[in-house]
Amino acid sequence: MTRPTRRAILTGAASLLATPSILSANAALDAPQRNASSFVGRNWRDHFDTLGVATILCDVQSRAVFFWNADGTDHRIYPTSVPKTEDLTRRGYTEIVRKKVGPSWTPTASMRARDPSLPAFMPPGPGNPLGTHAMYLTWPAYLIHGTHDTRKIGRPSSSGCFGLYNDKIAELFAITPIGTQVHVF
Repeated sequence: MTRPTRRAILTGAASLLATPSILSANAALDAPQRNASSFVGRNWRDHFDTLGVATILCDVQSRAVFFWNADGTDHRIYPTSVPKTEDLTRRGYTEIVRKKVGPSWTPTASMRARDPSLPAFMPPGPGNPLGTHAMYLTWPAYLIHGTHDTRKIGRPSSSGCFGLYNDKIAELFAITPIGTQVHVF
């Protein structure tokens, strides 16, 4: 009987330590892949009869805003922040009624009740939570807007609005006409 060498023992131990990693890597290859933002493919036809002047879907679950132009040739997906809780989430059909570059912000009474440190009013600028652009819905106090706090994107972090990176809201703002139909679900 030969005695195992030190090299053989170390090689055997290393391969035992690597086995779980190899097995989990193989299992991951067999599993369905989802990216970190959990985007789910969406089709506007599941929500509207026509595209109208344009269509936006705000998907709370996948934390994404989907856009289609009037003839369906331009389709874009944007990561977004979503409402913190279900009771802050308003679901249903609405539309874009107003757009503003450099929006000011006035927190609602319920926002100030939840966080008394909020100011009564905030002018446009780097500290403004509405970012550089805002699109207002038919529902008062609900918007699709930018944010200077990029940590909020992809998270439940708003009081009901959908916040995009400032460069992405500027892009969406430029291609979204007043009257765009919106479905929040």
